[in-house]
Amino acid sequence: MRNRAIAIVTATLLTLFVASGALASEIYKWTDAEGNVHYGDVPVSAQSERLAITSKPTNSAQVQATTQARLDAGAKQREEAAKLPAGPTPEELRAEAEQRAEQCTSSRTQLQKFLTSRRIYRMDDNGERVYMDEAEMQATRERAENRVEEYCN
Repeated sequence: MRNRAIAIVTATLLTLFVASGALASEIYKWTDAEGNVHYGDVPVSAQSERLAITSKPTNSAQVQATTQARLDAGAKQREEAAKLPAGPTPEELRAEAEQRAEQCTSSRTQLQKFLTSRRIYRMDDNGERVYMDEAEMQATRERAENRVEEYCN
């Protein structure tokens, strides 16, 4: 409703502005000493050239129809934008960044442990330590490096 009222007021002011321009029936063009072209409704010098400009009355119904069509198109765009899924909120982005930072810190700590330890173990189903051989240790270190790369970059 408010947009429609603004459109009507705008169309009315535009019509009045164009109509007042029709009253200024003579337009002059002149070039100053520096070569700049100027336009005005009063001749400045003998070199001022009167321009033959014609104007027609504004069709207010057409102006209102065009304005309404633009308003309708804007409303349709807003409706379509409202149907699109919203992106993550700033709070969600912040929480995700904090989680990634925690995962980065944890991954770096674990990688450092794997790089400095001579023997690496994992716990089996019975809760007992199973020491890894060289190939398993290398694979574990590579996985830790990949996690650091994923979360810290």
